[in-house]
Amino acid sequence: MSSATVRFRVAGIVLFCLTLSAGFNAQNRISPNLVAHEWGTFTSIAGRNGQAVRWLPLRGSAEPPRFVEHFSDAQFKQGLAGTVRMETPVLYFYSPYEAVVSVKVGFSRGVITEWYPHASQVNPDPRKALDREALFRGHGGGGIEWDSVTVSPNLAARFPGEDRAGDETSYGDSHGGQGNQYYADRRTSASPLAVKTAAGDRQEKILFYRGVSTFSVPISASLSSEGQVRLANLAQNEIPSVLLFERRGDKLGYRLGGALPSEMSLEPPELTGTLESMSRDLEDILTSQGLYPDEAHAMLETWRQSWFEEGSRLFYIVPSRFPNTILPLTIHPAPSQTVRVFVGRLELITPATTQALEKILASRDLTGLQKYDRFLEPILKEMEEANPAAAAQIERDLDATYRSGMLRLQTAK
Repeated sequence: MSSATVRFRVAGIVLFCLTLSAGFNAQNRISPNLVAHEWGTFTSIAGRNGQAVRWLPLRGSAEPPRFVEHFSDAQFKQGLAGTVRMETPVLYFYSPYEAVVSVKVGFSRGVITEWYPHASQVNPDPRKALDREALFRGHGGGGIEWDSVTVSPNLAARFPGEDRAGDETSYGDSHGGQGNQYYADRRTSASPLAVKTAAGDRQEKILFYRGVSTFSVPISASLSSEGQVRLANLAQNEIPSVLLFERRGDKLGYRLGGALPSEMSLEPPELTGTLESMSRDLEDILTSQGLYPDEAHAMLETWRQSWFEEGSRLFYIVPSRFPNTILPLTIHPAPSQTVRVFVGRLELITPATTQALEKILASRDLTGLQKYDRFLEPILKEMEEANPAAAAQIERDLDATYRSGMLRLQTAK
C-alpha cells in the first residue's frame, strides 16, 4: 500500500472522528449561563399496609385556569384511577442572555393530564380516548415535549390570566392573575419564557404540567397499635427529610423527623403548632435541597390551602435520583445547573380521621364531609374493610348525609 493511500485513509478516519465529535457536542453541549430549577409534588394515600392505594386523583383537585390545556376526552374527565397524583411540577429557567431550549419529560406508568404553555407533543395523544382503568393495564408511560422555548430575560412579559368572569386576559406585572393557586408559582426571579405555537407566541414564567400514575412511591407509613406512625424507606437512597402533620379544626401540629435512611417511628404531633412556624421550617427544608428562597416560598404559597387542610399526612423530600427515574428530564442545550426538588405527600388514615368521619356521618354534616374532599372515597373504603360489619351502615349514613345536605341547599335557595 502506498504512503499516499495510507495518509488518505488516516485523514479520512480523523475527519470522521471529528464529525462524530462535533455531532456529539452539538447534541450534548452545555450552556454555561443557563440554570434550570424545578419543584413538584407526588400525592398518594396510604392503606393499612402503609403503601399507596388506588384512588381517583383527579377528583376534587384544585382546577387550574381555563387557559391551561388538558385531556379533552369526556370519559377521561369522569376520573382516571391511579395511585399517585403528580401535582404541578413547574420548571424555571434563569439566564442573563436570551436562549432557546427544547424540553422533554417522560412519565413512568403515567399520563400527563394538564399543561401550559402549548406543548409540541403530548404522549399519549390527548385526543384519543383514555378510560379510567388505562393505567392498570400495563400502560408503559407518557410524556410531554416543548421543542422551542425562548428564555427571554428582557421580555416585556404579558402573562395569561383570567378576569372575574373567568375569561382569559393578560397581565404585565411579575406574576399575572389573582385568586387561583396557579399564579403563585410565578412570583420568582426566573426569566420569562416564550413558546412558539400555531396561534402565536405564548408567554409564561414557567413550564407547567401535571398527571396521574401508578408508580410505587419510595416510602410506606403504617400505624402501630400504640398510635405511632412507622416509616420505611423503600428507595435505594436516603430520604432527606420527613415531616408528620395533623390538623383538626383550627388546631394543628407537626413533627420534624429529619432524614430517613431506613426505618423510623414518629409520635403523633401535639396540636400546638402554627402555620407560620411550619411554613418557615418547610421553606428551610426546600432551600436546603437547592431551591432558591423565592422558589421555596412560591411552592408553599401554591400549596398552602391544600397541604394544611383537615386530616393527617406525611410530607417527605423525594430522594434526588427518584424523579430522574420516574420523571426523566432532558433539556437541550443542557443547563450548567439543574435542580429538581419534589415533595411527597402521603395521606394517612388515622384513628382520629376515622372517628371524625364517624361523627360527621352520624350528624349528617355535609360540610364536614367535604373537608376530606378527594380522599374521602379511599378513606371510607379502608374504614369498611377494617370493620366489614359496619360497612352497610357507613354506606347508609353516607347516602343520608348527601341527601340531607342537598335538601338543605335546596331549602336555602
